[in-house]
Amino acid sequence: MKGTILIIDDEEQFRKVLSRILELEDYRVLQAENSAKALRIFEQEKDILLAITDVRLPDNDGIHLLQTIKTTYPLCEVIIMTAFGTIHDGVYAMKLGAFDYITKGEGDEQIIVTVERAIDKARLQSRILELENRLGTRYSFDKISGKSKVISDCLSLARKVAPTDSTVLIEGETGTGKELFAQSIHNASPRKNKSFVAVNCSAFSKELLESEMFGYKKGAFTGAHADKKGLFEEANEGTLFLDEIGEMNPDLQAKLLRVLEEQTFIRIGDTRPLKVNVRIIAATVRDLQKEIRQEHFRADLYYRLSAFKIRLPSLCERKEDIRMLAEHFISVSSAKVKKKIQTATDDFYDKLMDYNWPGNTRELKNIIERAVILSEKDILTGELLPLELTFPGNVQDQSPTASLETVEKNHILRVLGYTGGNKTKTAAILRIGVPTLYRKLELYGIKVS
Repeated sequence: MKGTILIIDDEEQFRKVLSRILELEDYRVLQAENSAKALRIFEQEKDILLAITDVRLPDNDGIHLLQTIKTTYPLCEVIIMTAFGTIHDGVYAMKLGAFDYITKGEGDEQIIVTVERAIDKARLQSRILELENRLGTRYSFDKISGKSKVISDCLSLARKVAPTDSTVLIEGETGTGKELFAQSIHNASPRKNKSFVAVNCSAFSKELLESEMFGYKKGAFTGAHADKKGLFEEANEGTLFLDEIGEMNPDLQAKLLRVLEEQTFIRIGDTRPLKVNVRIIAATVRDLQKEIRQEHFRADLYYRLSAFKIRLPSLCERKEDIRMLAEHFISVSSAKVKKKIQTATDDFYDKLMDYNWPGNTRELKNIIERAVILSEKDILTGELLPLELTFPGNVQDQSPTASLETVEKNHILRVLGYTGGNKTKTAAILRIGVPTLYRKLELYGIKVS
């Protein structure tokens, strides 16, 4: 079945003929003799993709019915039927949102082609809405896991700034979820139905990043064979996310500042300024104030970007969230690889809690996915974790006051992790004999399977 169509016309014989034509094309067809009956059918049927209505009805006119349908059921397309002398009604209907109009007496083939086009558009609109809803659900504040005070404070700040047009600077280590926060701010803003465009400033040279951001005119340089829109134009009325803003070249920083202040820019090779309305969200792992002191980053741009600043905590700063995050990633990874793993052992969670997570949430997600792939049971155990997580008291950053024994123990652990637990390779890297390595493993209580 290609879809459901509602025909609205007070001529019973005409409805029957048109219904038969469409049913032979594998459409499900419903009929109504007036607008009141049509609206009752709409209330009962939730999958009508197309309404075909006469411009003249006993209890209403098709134009008014069109407006009601498009207001109440915006995903449904409407085709207006007109008599030969009322074609101007069809043109007017299209201006009000009708997909098209047909004149009574047109050939069957023309009617079928018009209906197919309308059905295709209705299906496409439904698919787009579905994808937008999925995206909105995926990138929403409710999907950011964590009950710790530090992450709750960040979410509170993000929720407050989202409805505004303020520039936002998100600071945080790699893997803390800066782009997820940026997407969520965009999706909670009045710009949510417009574009969210992301660019990693560290991934391009100065010249290439400039052309990506501002676009260029045909002939601006060798290889510029046609006009190219920049990211600012692509993000017009929406949000531009500048990740790793601290990596941007100082010359380009000056141009960015001008765009932020004036909301205009000039394509490379052009002389005409273009006006845009773009919200900027920037992110960085760098200490931009330190970069300013070292003259690597412009102070005026920093103050413009940091009108509203959010610092995301590392995973070590929110360890009480680790179990909740792990459970979420277990569920996601299990669905991804089609396994039925519901939970993990206490030993598994204890090892996650003991680790220092230099890669933050991203590292946790990857380690959970690895464990799910390796698991042959419906529960995850500590043995599925990488070697660096399986040692008691695994490697932490060294304190300058650490004892010599602690330094030696942690260095052995690092090398064991590097070699995957291979004692012969570990001893060779440490430049000690294998028997000496075994004695030190026993001394420090390091167990390697």
